Amino acid sequence: MSTTRSEATAVTRKPLRDVRGFWRILLAVIAPLPMLSNGIYYLLSPTEGNAPFEQNVAAAIAHGDRMSALEWIQMPFVTLLIPAAFAVAWVARRGAPRLTTAGALIALTGFCAGFGNLPGTVSLANLTVREGLDPGTVSKLSTALEEHPIMQLSGLLFILGITFGLLLLGIALWRSRVAPAWMGIALAIGGFTHPFLGNHVIAGIGLLVAAVGFTGATYALLRMRNDDFDLPAK
Repeated sequence: MSTTRSEATAVTRKPLRDVRGFWRILLAVIAPLPMLSNGIYYLLSPTEGNAPFEQNVAAAIAHGDRMSALEWIQMPFVTLLIPAAFAVAWVARRGAPRLTTAGALIALTGFCAGFGNLPGTVSLANLTVREGLDPGTVSKLSTALEEHPIMQLSGLLFILGITFGLLLLGIALWRSRVAPAWMGIALAIGGFTHPFLGNHVIAGIGLLVAAVGFTGATYALLRMRNDDFDLPAK
């Protein structure tokens, strides 16, 4: 009797809505946005990425509106880089499983450590000027944060994620043949060279190259059928 009832329930149950297309398109849209926003941030920044606190305070005094706008411009980078890396890993995993696995592990570990512990988009220097805080005191706070072991470890893991993680994911995208080879190369080069480009304008251009590389995931996802993207709902 119970078997008959369960079979009848299975027959009359309403089919689950297929949302694979939603997730596929969403990842395709997200993929290039983080590096695009960070590239624009670097291009418009009035200081270098490793500028001392005092120089950033001076920049906040001279360019307050721009510094405040840059905080918002960088938001997609800190909120969407993890799903963007996941999008690359998802499309490349079948064609280059070992490279993709290694790249994803390094990249996602670094991004999670960095975004979980490092200061976010809100600039201490900009806050100091905007709220009238004591620059000397906040400078000591900034130095203490930078020298804390958790911050230093998180920074190291984040740099490894950007350099070697994206390098491997770019090569995996290239080797998987789901997108044109030059897109994978752009992702590999744009991510790996970023920390070594001293000038903020050149670094910004490098990040835009990486954004072009991330569009390889967009290209692959938009060309992919839902059945190739994931299994249907049960």
